[in-house]
Amino acid sequence: MKLTLGKQERLKSRKLIEKLFTDGKSVKNFPLRMVFLQVQHTSTFPIQAAFSVPKRNFKRAVDRNRIKRLLRETYRLQKEIVYSKLEKPTVCMISYIGKDELPFDQLFFKMTNLLQLLIKETCKNDETI
Repeated sequence: MKLTLGKQERLKSRKLIEKLFTDGKSVKNFPLRMVFLQVQHTSTFPIQAAFSVPKRNFKRAVDRNRIKRLLRETYRLQKEIVYSKLEKPTVCMISYIGKDELPFDQLFFKMTNLLQLLIKETCKNDETI
């Protein structure tokens, strides 16, 4: 598997993002929060992801952009965890809800836990259906 995060793997559709926030479920591993929804999307990849950092917590765009860059990098390095386990196509939005910026190694650990929570939740949803 290539460790890239291309255009097809990013969530860009406004309709899907609206549907994600109205119908989606969420998992948290502070300071990260993921809202996800298992729905058909146009990509050939099993999951499409988007990343956000609120302006309320980080006023300077430089800080927000750095955190988003770190989030994308931690996700990119660990996405095979999710790719191997998901059966249904999924869209997700990963938000940074903390007030302070974490170093890369701590963020990497938090992202690992968050992705494992996602797998646990989606497997639980598949069993109930």
